[in-house]
Amino acid sequence: MPKLRSAAPSLLLGTTQAGGNLTLAATAWMVSGLTPSPLLNSLLPALGALPLLLQLKRHPKGYGLQLLAVVLLIAISLSIGPKTASQTWPLLGCYAAVVLFGFGREVSTLPIERRLLSSSNTTMQRLRRGQDMGTLVGNLLAALLFPAIRQFLPALLLLLPMTGVAARGEQSPEPVPSPLPQRLPFDPRCMLQGLVLGGLFALLALWVRQVDGGKCFDFAMVLAAYGFGRTAVGLLPGMHQAWRYLLIAGLLLLTQTPLPPLVAVLLFIPIGALVAASDAALVDQLKSLGDAPLRWQVLLRSGAIGGVVGSIGLGLICQLLSLGAALPLVMAGFLCLALLQAPRPAQATP
Repeated sequence: MPKLRSAAPSLLLGTTQAGGNLTLAATAWMVSGLTPSPLLNSLLPALGALPLLLQLKRHPKGYGLQLLAVVLLIAISLSIGPKTASQTWPLLGCYAAVVLFGFGREVSTLPIERRLLSSSNTTMQRLRRGQDMGTLVGNLLAALLFPAIRQFLPALLLLLPMTGVAARGEQSPEPVPSPLPQRLPFDPRCMLQGLVLGGLFALLALWVRQVDGGKCFDFAMVLAAYGFGRTAVGLLPGMHQAWRYLLIAGLLLLTQTPLPPLVAVLLFIPIGALVAASDAALVDQLKSLGDAPLRWQVLLRSGAIGGVVGSIGLGLICQLLSLGAALPLVMAGFLCLALLQAPRPAQATP
């Protein structure tokens, strides 16, 4: 029974993460079908990260905005059909829903995580494990459930269980490690990694749809492979951060070779594990900032700032050149990260 109680917060957070990932993956695929423009597709993750750039008052009840966003997406998916006269309004509606979802996630994530930690015997490591498992489940559901309405309804159901935690009144006393900050610190190392990852995922749905001739199943399976890799991060051997970035660039290069489609998808498993290991290493370097939930939020916020620049920048470049330039540019980005993180030779002391 105590083990079950300690596992409940991780399961709850994992369920919420599955609903969130299913929502965002389904929205990205829906937008890629509404417009072939790389720039308009890259705006979606950039707008989703916009709330992370603002100084917002954090409160668990902000979670309700995520539910409202999914309800809006359900309405949009029902309005789209073969006889839809214009795709402009559904596209603008998707943008608005993603911004709303981002606001809800930014406002509520940190206080909810701290509430889960303070009311149970769980640890931040277990919560992160639950979130990574939820990411995998959400992406698998995106592969198995389509069209869009079959994706957004389960996403809403997965998000509902957390409403009890978000809506309950403050317990007295409820100890927290430190006050909830209104201004999160910024870390340039996390920002640079977010810039390259933002470019990778900004146009992934459009690239699968147009360049690779894929379907929603193919796009979601790439995300699922990436999510599975994040859960298997513990199997990776220890290595310097620069080697992780070099390996990611090499694996992306392999996806461009004439491999069977399944093998290309499976390459995103080690990519996911390498990115997760890089995240953990960056968070470990931020110990001076405070407790684990706060440090993970610093990673997410700083990475999101870079992700906005990376997604819009890559979308604009591909708009001017071609969509085929996307992955080579992302590979070049990982090579630059490796150079910036390369070990410095030790200086001899006199």
